[in-house]
Amino acid sequence: MHRATEQVLVNLALYDGVADHLQADQGIWIGVDGMIRAVGPVDDVLAEAGDVPVVDLGGDVVMPGLTNMHVHLSLGLPGHLADEVHRSNLAELVLLMADSARRTLHAGVTTARLVGEGRYADFALRKGIEAGAVDGPRIFTAGHALCCTGGHGWEADALEADGADGFRQLTRAQIRAGADLIKVCISGGIAGQYEAIDTPQLLDDEMAAVIRVAHDWGRKVTAHAGPADTVRRAVELGLDCVEHGYELTDEVTRLMAERGVWYVPTIVVSRCEQFFRDSGVPGWLMERALGAGPRHWESLQHAIRNGVPIALGSDMPPHAGYDETTATVRELEFMVDAGMPVADALKAATIRPAEWLNADDKLGSITAGKHADLLVLRDDPTRSVSALRTLHVVMKGGVVYRDDHGRTRARR
Repeated sequence: MHRATEQVLVNLALYDGVADHLQADQGIWIGVDGMIRAVGPVDDVLAEAGDVPVVDLGGDVVMPGLTNMHVHLSLGLPGHLADEVHRSNLAELVLLMADSARRTLHAGVTTARLVGEGRYADFALRKGIEAGAVDGPRIFTAGHALCCTGGHGWEADALEADGADGFRQLTRAQIRAGADLIKVCISGGIAGQYEAIDTPQLLDDEMAAVIRVAHDWGRKVTAHAGPADTVRRAVELGLDCVEHGYELTDEVTRLMAERGVWYVPTIVVSRCEQFFRDSGVPGWLMERALGAGPRHWESLQHAIRNGVPIALGSDMPPHAGYDETTATVRELEFMVDAGMPVADALKAATIRPAEWLNADDKLGSITAGKHADLLVLRDDPTRSVSALRTLHVVMKGGVVYRDDHGRTRARR
C-alpha cells in the first residue's frame, strides 16, 4: 500500500485551477494524510510548515490532476477488444480493468468517471483502489449503462429494459450496487451495427422514469445521445449531461445552456482512425464513426459558442496513444482547436468536472484542504494545453505514481 509523505514542494510555477495564469515562486505543503495543508508564496509556506522535508521541482509547472468524464475501463468495441472482454471471467475482467486503471493514472488522469462497465466489476475495482491495493484514479461510476431491448450498448454489457417500470427497476439496481450516477442510452451511436446515430431509442416516459428515480436518490443522469431532437426531449425532462451529442444544433445547445445541462463531447471518437484500425473494429463501425466527424465538430462548436458547460471526456481509453500523446490530451487539444479558450479547456479537465461530480470541495484545484492530486509539467499549460505533452510527474493523494526523472526524490 502506498502512503503519502509529508513534504513541501518548492521551486515551482503554479496553475491552481482557479486563476487563469501561472503563479511564480509558490510552495505546496502536503500532509501525511495526502491533503494539501497550505499553498502560497514559498517563503510563507516554508515558514508555516517548519521542519518538513522539501522537494525542489527545478522551476517546473504544477497543475491539478486531470479528470476524464467518459471512461470505459472494460472497453469492448466490436473486434478483438470485445473478444477479450467477453471471454474473460470476472476475475480476469477486474485484472484487465486494473491494468487500464493503472495506465490511466500514469497518463495524468487522477479522477475518472466511468459511464458503463460490465458485471459490476467497476465496484470491486473502486474498492481496491480506495483501499490502496490497486493503482488507479479516483473512480465515480455509473455501474452498468441502461438501454432498451437491443439498444445501444447491449452487446457491451448495457442492461436492457422496456417501459417506465423496467427502467425504474434498473436505475434502482445500479443505485443499490453503489452507483454514483446513472448512464442511459437514449439513441443509437457509432458502435451498434443495427442502429443509426439518429435512431431514437427511449420513449419520454422511459427517460422520465430514469431521471425521476435518480434525482429522488440524489444521483445525476448522463445520456449517450446523438440527434438533436432526442437530446431536446431529454433536456426538457430534466437530464443532467449529454455524452457525444453527435448532431447537436444551435437551438438545442442554447436550451442546454439555459437549463444548465452539461456536455461531454468525446470529439476524439469521430477522428481516431488509427485507434480503430489497431483495435480491429469492423469496417462499418469505422466508416460510421469517421463519417460523423464533421457534424460532431459542428456540435462542439455550437456548444462552445452558446456557453454550454463542457467537461473533458475521451471515450477512448484515457491512456491510449494518439498523435504522439494520449487520447485525453488530444481531446483537450481538439476542444481548443474548435474554439474553446485555453483557460476554459483547462478548467474543463480539472475544476469543472469536480463541480459536476459534487466533489469540488476535495478535488479539481490546488487549494488547502483538497487532495494533493498533482501533475508536474515542463511547459506552461496556460499558454497551450499541449504543454500536457511534457508531463513527467503524477501524484495522487500525496503519493507519487510516476516520476520520469526522479525529480520528487531530490530533497534539500
